[in-house]
Amino acid sequence: MKLNKLGKSSLHVSEISFGCMSLKPGQADAKILLNKAADQGINLFDTADLYDKGENEKLVGQALQSRRKKVLIATKVGNQWRPDGSGWDWNPTREYILKAADESLNRLRTDYIDLYQLHGGTLDDPIDETIEAFELLKQQGKIREYGISSIRPNVIREYVSRSNIVSVMMQYSLLDRRPEESCFELLQENQISVLSRGALAQGLLVNKPSKAYLDLTSEIVANAAAAIKTVNNQSPANVALRFILNHPVVASAVCGMHTFQQLDDAVSASFYHLTGDQFKYLNSAVKQTYYEQHR
Repeated sequence: MKLNKLGKSSLHVSEISFGCMSLKPGQADAKILLNKAADQGINLFDTADLYDKGENEKLVGQALQSRRKKVLIATKVGNQWRPDGSGWDWNPTREYILKAADESLNRLRTDYIDLYQLHGGTLDDPIDETIEAFELLKQQGKIREYGISSIRPNVIREYVSRSNIVSVMMQYSLLDRRPEESCFELLQENQISVLSRGALAQGLLVNKPSKAYLDLTSEIVANAAAAIKTVNNQSPANVALRFILNHPVVASAVCGMHTFQQLDDAVSASFYHLTGDQFKYLNSAVKQTYYEQHR
């Protein structure tokens, strides 16, 4: 599978990566699925301390422990579970991030995290304090690189100008092209990669019945799904993934998978490429959308 350089870092990530949140609690074949993904060329596995109250990190750590040096593990921080387990609160403070990093390392059974990501963010956060925590973790060797997971252009701009992030994880698909207008050029200019999620738009581009999505009508969504299905006799999932990977700032498409068929479908996208005409056709099938908030 093709590997892409992650921003200005020395990390190279597979263009298809594994979004581990999709694994179900107690899923019997989850470890086998994760290892099969690695066997098929996926080297980036993304999780978070929030998922399944840390159990998702434990699962990933156990499954990949024997091949730790051959894979890249990404996790996230910032959402702190309440002691009673009733929910979580946003906590981007230096003290909490440093504490949470040690707990994630323990759950992941590793001495370092390849990519540590802030799991959200607002302009009201103590941003310099947050950055200081990530920089300290990097100096300590507990993380190799750091990034953020956010769709807010105003927050992304702050981290681009004030930090050394190498990636931004954000939602991006044929039905959600907001990042093209708000962020892609800025990130590309600063050698910061995008880890895209939501390429299939909740399945609306693949097999789910059409419905309104963001500010798009059900009719527009149906037309987009139809356009994808007409491209070169390829599976809709392949076409949807290749559309987002066509942009040079996108280093990897993070795919949620919990079955072997979903894994095979995602991996097969790495063997297919859109022609220039096909991309133009898809590009014209859905209007450009824009972020109205957090600009």
